[in-house]
Amino acid sequence: MRIAKARLIGPVGNEAYAAFALALSFFVFAYSFRFGQVSILAYYTLWLPLVALDYKRVLGNYARYAWIFAFALFACLSVFWSQAPGTTARAGVQYLSHVICALIAMRVADTRMLVRGGLIGTGLVLAYSLAFGVYHLDPLDGTYSFVGAFASKNQLGFYASLAVLFAFAALFLGVERRVWKLLAVGCILVALYCLKASQSATSVLTTGVIAGLCLSLRALERLAPRHRKMLFLSLSVLCVLAILAAAYGGGYQMLLAAFGKDATLTGRTYLWQQGIEAAGRAPFVGIGYQAFWVQGFADAERLWADFFIGTRSGFHFHNTFIATTVETGLVGCLLLTMVLLVTLSGHLGRLLSAARDGEALVLFTVAALLTVRTFVEIDILNPYHVGSFLLYFAAGKLADGRRSPVRQPLSYRAALA
Repeated sequence: MRIAKARLIGPVGNEAYAAFALALSFFVFAYSFRFGQVSILAYYTLWLPLVALDYKRVLGNYARYAWIFAFALFACLSVFWSQAPGTTARAGVQYLSHVICALIAMRVADTRMLVRGGLIGTGLVLAYSLAFGVYHLDPLDGTYSFVGAFASKNQLGFYASLAVLFAFAALFLGVERRVWKLLAVGCILVALYCLKASQSATSVLTTGVIAGLCLSLRALERLAPRHRKMLFLSLSVLCVLAILAAAYGGGYQMLLAAFGKDATLTGRTYLWQQGIEAAGRAPFVGIGYQAFWVQGFADAERLWADFFIGTRSGFHFHNTFIATTVETGLVGCLLLTMVLLVTLSGHLGRLLSAARDGEALVLFTVAALLTVRTFVEIDILNPYHVGSFLLYFAAGKLADGRRSPVRQPLSYRAALA
């Protein structure tokens, strides 16, 4: 039986394959450390062979994507000055190929399929964690937290945050079939339970912020673009003033107390200090992509011991900018920050200028979630991570110039008529 190319390389006509491939990719990103290399090969098999079907349609014009590839290429080049060249070479190629897969996915899947695949994928990830998850003791604060099938409660919390994000998109951006709305409600309930069980303050706060942002932007869409821009600017100024007032008025300490955290954020401030000191030794180009957390290197071994990391792996500085500067210097940090900020501002500009742009709303919310988390996690810095995949998917949609239609619900269209 022959399968038409459109069934695989759409984005029109390949809904089933796109949603399946995205959902399976999310599951691989979550648990590749459990299932090993075979899961990574499955991820590559989902996307790379599509190039052979119609390379022009699947790849597009890569001249438009130069700014998207900038950091990945620089990470590969850092092998020439890396203190662990073997590790850097392998990780650099993995990151670059990961970016290519994300851009292929962007070309063959529209935003509606991203939402559906995200719902299925995050739902499977959370369900697997609930079925096979465990509780871990945090030796720094002496508390037990549900980490699911992960090694970190923060990763479980991140997938719960994504589940809420995609569920909001499904409920408010035109996924009209009842089964998808029921799936979205189910994902929200499971995600809220996982957030409560994991006790991840980072994920709880970011989920609340993103949920509020989704609702606010959804309301803004009812205004004309000119009024929308004025109101958004006013609200942004008020939010900044409120944050400053809370910071200087003791709100920071109250927030930490509400989540049972101390002033060191469970040792993160010490990690940041150590990272800044390490970055100062090679400030411009760093020590090599992923060349710090290497077994046998004195600084890494010391920090693993300080934080009781017996496996001597899977640890980081809990700050994207510090971690990137340590590994690739200020040059690499600027390149990665450029990708993030251009993606965020680009989709915001589309959202505020167009009468209705469902794709911009979804992708801006994704970029906003990743931006908020950069200060406490490194979601966009590693290959085979859902954060970096979503960043380059959103960046590619911005550079590609095509628009993925996201139909509005009938009730919403009637209200605007």
